[in-house]
Amino acid sequence: MVETIIIALIVAKFKDYKIKPLFKTWAIYPVIFMELVSLVIQICIFNEYYEVIKYAGILKTIYLCSYLPLIFKYEQYISAIVGSIVMVVGGLLNNLAMYVNNGMMPVFPKLSYVTGYATVESFNKVNDIHILGNSETKLKFLTDIFDIGYSILSLGDVFIRFYVFIIIFKSVKHINKTIYINSEKIQKI
Repeated sequence: MVETIIIALIVAKFKDYKIKPLFKTWAIYPVIFMELVSLVIQICIFNEYYEVIKYAGILKTIYLCSYLPLIFKYEQYISAIVGSIVMVVGGLLNNLAMYVNNGMMPVFPKLSYVTGYATVESFNKVNDIHILGNSETKLKFLTDIFDIGYSILSLGDVFIRFYVFIIIFKSVKHINKTIYINSEKIQKI
């Protein structure tokens, strides 16, 4: 989800927030560590080592929990609740797509074929919930259709990533308000 973090930081920068202070606190480093773990998993998949996929569920949970230090440190409770609601909606959309497609999530790779992330053979080797989509796919707009070259996302996945976006963005915003308040106090003294 590194691209979601980058998008949140770019939006914060466009809003004239300073992003450097975020990296001066320990609370962001569990997220960065889990991003590095995700990078290793992506490299394994690129190299056709699919054994790591069986750990995806637990790693996703740990990844989402790595945002808890940011939530608690910067008091992002409402943002976390809103993000969690949107994440649940995303999960329900994914479950609906799988339900109407016999428990499988159809995938429509395009760019991933070019980058080598996906091959037709990989769907047979991996043997998980993902199958290659075809003309019989139901509710195609809810399946994995957004190909970013190293991952293929569904609409539900995009909703799930909103949680990451809102926590990062609101944490940066909170840090900047704190910096502004502290500089005002210093000037008054």
